[in-house]
Amino acid sequence: MAFVPTVDSNKCEGCGECVDVCPSEVFEMQDDKSVPVNADECLGCESCIEVCEAGAITVEEV
Repeated sequence: MAFVPTVDSNKCEGCGECVDVCPSEVFEMQDDKSVPVNADECLGCESCIEVCEAGAITVEEV
């Protein structure tokens, strides 16, 4: 089972909380927005969703 994290760049406020909380270093900041650069490392823990006050992150199980 794999997980696919997605960031809605229109909603992302660039706080960087998801970058800090992710245990797998899935996200990094690019142009003041979060980008899932290591999406294949996502564990599906959804800690990024919990800290994203803007509601910009979704994690789908595929």
